[in-house]
Amino acid sequence: MNIDDIRTLAVIGAGDMGHGIAEVALIAGYKVYLRDINHEFVNRGVTRIHQSLEKLVSKGKIPKEHHNKIYRELLVPCVDIGEAVGKADLVIEAIPEIMDLKKETFREMDKSAPARTLFASNTSTMKITEIASVTGRQGKVMGLHYFNPAVLMKLVEVIKGEQTSEETMQIGYDFVLKNDKVPVRVKKDVPGFIVNRVQAPAGVLLNCILDEKIAGPEEVDAVMRKLGMPMGPFETMDYTGLDIYVHGSNYFAKEVHPDFSSGKTIAAMVKAGNLGKKSGRGLFDWSKGRPNIELSKATEKFDPLDLLAVNANEATKIVAMGVCSLEDIDTAIINATGNPFGLIAMIKGIGPGELAKRLDRLADRFSKEIFRPTEMIISCGYK
Repeated sequence: MNIDDIRTLAVIGAGDMGHGIAEVALIAGYKVYLRDINHEFVNRGVTRIHQSLEKLVSKGKIPKEHHNKIYRELLVPCVDIGEAVGKADLVIEAIPEIMDLKKETFREMDKSAPARTLFASNTSTMKITEIASVTGRQGKVMGLHYFNPAVLMKLVEVIKGEQTSEETMQIGYDFVLKNDKVPVRVKKDVPGFIVNRVQAPAGVLLNCILDEKIAGPEEVDAVMRKLGMPMGPFETMDYTGLDIYVHGSNYFAKEVHPDFSSGKTIAAMVKAGNLGKKSGRGLFDWSKGRPNIELSKATEKFDPLDLLAVNANEATKIVAMGVCSLEDIDTAIINATGNPFGLIAMIKGIGPGELAKRLDRLADRFSKEIFRPTEMIISCGYK
């Protein structure tokens, strides 16, 4: 089997990520069965796809004729999972980040899909190996982790489970290229993969800053926006969903280290139903659209280099584990976040001695052992 054998897709889940992944594949010319658990969810996803495509047509990004073809024949909405996967060459799952739910979905997919069909999960944190374990085709299961919004963000992490075959990985890699995205191989199945794993310690630090009332969300985001980031870290949490952030943090806490558990402030917001953009309110008010971050509120109460430091430290951990190279990390960060520079490139301006001291200081200040400098940092091996 090779990339030319992939013609028909099924996307399981029509929410924020699912409908975006489907749209990317439709633009590339694939036939896509878009499935969710009821017609309301499916129709909402279809509507969002067509609204987005209309904008792309108006901007001259895709021909009107191609949008018409998508509307007439390429996009097939459905609720029955058997119908969705029955003719699929590749199935991409994009449902909530709940392991038991993913396993049950993969069991159902495995019963209904042809033996040739490849499976992929768009999970942002969870181990592909565990998800694949409930199927009879573990060699044909991989991760294809898109970033939100999928139509705009270029990176897709192609993740190898413990049983994933090289043929499956190569098809996944080539599929990403055919969708005009940037693939990066994740060679070892670790929680969070590359981007979310590397950025997770910054989330821990941001929660410490929030919980201890060192600075507020707008103060922090104003600092990062003034540095050139298209979206601040707290606004990003709101945009992707505070519930998703909490699920991911708690998964990291269970699988990697307890220090990754979600902060009290954000956990309380999720419990109260304030999930960010999707609910209209979270760390910011989204009721009138994207929040206006007043750049004049930038604070000196925290040093943005601290965020880079803890992330770079985590990057050296996954490189030492054989997940990817330092160069892969920069490629991934640039294409997943829109930042013009990669993490390793940015951190090289800090001397290794100063970096190690900064990390020890943060570990002591917030009682977080995950901030302790790695041997690679201490020995200057990241250069």
